[in-house]
Amino acid sequence: MSAHDSAHDFAIDLRSDTVTRPTPAMRRAIAEAEVGDDVFGDDPTVLALERRCAELSGKAAALYVPSGTMGNQLAVHVLTQPGDAVLLESESHIFLYEQAGIAANSGCLAHVVPGQRGALDPTAVEGAVRPAGDDHAAKLALVCLENTHNRAGGAIVPLAALRAVADAARARGARVHLDGARLWNAAVAAGVSIAEWAACADTVMMCFSKGLGAPVGSILVGAEVEIRQARRVRKRWGGGMRQAGILAAACLHALDHHVERLADDHARAKRLAAGLRMDGVEVGEPDTNIVIARLAAPLDPAKVLAELEKRGVRMVGFGPGRIRAICHLDVDDAGVERAAGAFAEAVRACR
Repeated sequence: MSAHDSAHDFAIDLRSDTVTRPTPAMRRAIAEAEVGDDVFGDDPTVLALERRCAELSGKAAALYVPSGTMGNQLAVHVLTQPGDAVLLESESHIFLYEQAGIAANSGCLAHVVPGQRGALDPTAVEGAVRPAGDDHAAKLALVCLENTHNRAGGAIVPLAALRAVADAARARGARVHLDGARLWNAAVAAGVSIAEWAACADTVMMCFSKGLGAPVGSILVGAEVEIRQARRVRKRWGGGMRQAGILAAACLHALDHHVERLADDHARAKRLAAGLRMDGVEVGEPDTNIVIARLAAPLDPAKVLAELEKRGVRMVGFGPGRIRAICHLDVDDAGVERAAGAFAEAVRACR
């Protein structure tokens, strides 16, 4: 556990990097934040955060939003028209975990194709394009990419792969959105700047409430016209916040203090992966902070998770035969060792 755990926090919580709590220094930044009214556009701390993220990404404008899901959905909404098709990798977050929002919010059709460790093949774009003038078919208007890729175990989709798909999309008149919820992790692990990743897409969403440890918020970056439209739709969807500077201050603190330390999470994820490998449990080498354990029958993930909980360690089921653990700033080296030991005990108890 980290130094800012309180006495009643007994668990090593690896369910997600969203479970982090603000550090004492982040809480001070929140308490001291200068605020205004963000719906009126005059909260100075929100404005500072938006300017900084626009500059980091090499985009013209940015919009602070309550969640990554809202950021993704706003991007789809402003880059499409009702009845358009959106190309998605079949295990992408937008497709699996956002309640069919592209249909409910934007009236779009999901065209899904499987990828390789989260990466789409550029030929998938060609396969999604319908003949010009065909009044029966939806027009491909948008390709959505994801980096790092959650379901692929925090895999980094290589920059060359993103560029190839983006080039194929643009050559066919489609726009590109990048779900970069954990793009900070990709940037640190691959040594590729946020601006280089962002150049592959028209809009990019990035989360502060995952690996960076802020309590609330994500950023959507893009061109002035799309971000202005997204700001208007954010209000319609109930995402306009008032003295949001208290939240933006946490995000600015995270950018100053929690980006480079993501390398610690990546190193701990590798140690955790090594500690979880045993007979009947297959664990790949993580690219970033996500560890996926595949349990061979007759091991039951639900029973293993229950045994882990008894031992004060939390992970989550991640599909048939799979358990996911994510390293983050609230879990230190000792926590990783404890989690690995508890996992071994839980597996033995379930054999």
